[in-house]
Amino acid sequence: MKFARVVFFVAGAWGVLVLTPLYFLVDLTGRAYPPPVSYPHFFYGFLSVAMAWQFAFFVIASNPARYRVMMIPCIVEKLGYVVGTTALYLRARIAAAEMTTAVPDFVLCVLFAVAFLRTSDSGAPDTRRR
Repeated sequence: MKFARVVFFVAGAWGVLVLTPLYFLVDLTGRAYPPPVSYPHFFYGFLSVAMAWQFAFFVIASNPARYRVMMIPCIVEKLGYVVGTTALYLRARIAAAEMTTAVPDFVLCVLFAVAFLRTSDSGAPDTRRR
């Protein structure tokens, strides 16, 4: 269970550190990847959802056995970016350098899966009817 605590805490901290600066870079992102972001609410909406997941990682780290089932959507969340980025790369829509941005999410996806497998659900409340 200690493994899962560390993995999810580090994932949450990493995400907060990486995502927070993006709140101040919407214009820079639009210049680097034209056309400029013409729908900033999509950009900030993405950041808000991504940041919410970081706090979900912290919650899971607080009690991995209790929140074990939430590790499954965490795996899907990381896998979504990896699969999407890979598809874009294979269709020559992004360069190899941009493909490397999926590496941290792939590593976390694998670590989340290992944490899921290594964590027992013994801390989960018993919801069976008697």
